[in-house]
Amino acid sequence: MNTTTRPAAVGMSKDRLARIGPWMEGYVASGKLAGCMTLIARHGQIVYWDQRGMADEGTGRPMAADDIFRIYSMTKPIVSAAAMALFEEGLFQLDDPVARFLPEFGNSQLWLEGEGEAMKTEPVGDAMKIWHLMTHTSGLVYGNREPGEVGRAYQAAGVDFSGSRNTGDLAEMTRRCASMPLRWRPGTRWEYSVATDVLGRLVEVVAGKPLAEVLQERIFKPLGMTDTGFQLPKTKAQRLTALFQRQADGSRKETDPASELSSWAQPITLASGGGGLVSTAADYLKFTEMLRGLGEYEGARTLGRKTAAYMMRNHLPGNADLTSMGQPVFSETSYDGIGFSLAGSVVIDAAKAKALCSEGEFAWGGAASTGFWVDPAEGICAIFMTQLLPSSSYPIRRELRTLTYQALID
Repeated sequence: MNTTTRPAAVGMSKDRLARIGPWMEGYVASGKLAGCMTLIARHGQIVYWDQRGMADEGTGRPMAADDIFRIYSMTKPIVSAAAMALFEEGLFQLDDPVARFLPEFGNSQLWLEGEGEAMKTEPVGDAMKIWHLMTHTSGLVYGNREPGEVGRAYQAAGVDFSGSRNTGDLAEMTRRCASMPLRWRPGTRWEYSVATDVLGRLVEVVAGKPLAEVLQERIFKPLGMTDTGFQLPKTKAQRLTALFQRQADGSRKETDPASELSSWAQPITLASGGGGLVSTAADYLKFTEMLRGLGEYEGARTLGRKTAAYMMRNHLPGNADLTSMGQPVFSETSYDGIGFSLAGSVVIDAAKAKALCSEGEFAWGGAASTGFWVDPAEGICAIFMTQLLPSSSYPIRRELRTLTYQALID
């Protein structure tokens, strides 16, 4: 990946791109973010890469280009891409029952009403298909996001893939998840959930090896993503950025340090396919450029052209958007005019989305306010990195889209 000092060479205005710097600085100066980074490429050339603020306020270490971030749900598209690489080998079909590979889901129950021991359910058998996991239409939920009885059952049973990095393993947590009732009949509703964590376990079973090894072989090694993984090596801990939680009064509280004391630098036993990776902007750009290249990046082919294009199209029934099929809770995208692919969101009606974007744009984000998008029509890959929970704190992603697209001149 080459850096161009002439954005005009790929149809973008250097002066207009320069508006991004003050925007980032505003978030830092106001105290909303400790630090942040923006990386934008067009037609395979980096046109903007800048960072502001601190990676570690305690030591006064400023944000640097090679800093490492907890990318949380930006893990999901990577796991889905690895699953599609296995799919290409004929190891499963998208409409195969999940129970074919994870028998614990063979007697899934659908929640009807009630709570705890008084909960009423009915069997749905093996109705959950693999494509349901990939599109978040499986009937699974996030226990801390679903406010009803099923969410409370998840929390009571300790179904928490991301919070259990150092206890148990993916197989054990998936079995625990399978014992929970489904909130919706598979294929009928979109609800953001632990589905990609379950998909990660399915990938392990299909491949016959741990998820971390599959990602290394199928994604990271071919693309040269040397700073991405489930566990941060102690030798790279000095490049980690501090994690913050936004408080009710708008202030920030550090919840995980930028050092080898971080929980992300400790040994793990559970690799969360839904949110367990750390990465850098440069590494993640390689992944997004592979998607923009329909499976190919700098001579390395990770997916077939048709597979990559198929993965990134809308897979919601009837070409529905999230407004018509989703639950009215926060996720990593807006709902109007936005569909869902086998790996992330996809714009199906740019006017309805009420944001500068292109139809066919593929995107997703992470819980700590990170985000990315791939726009095949404009040849753009964009990545934003910071570390603030939750990602609903500020409209960063929509603002960055505007700042990026207003810089297009050709």
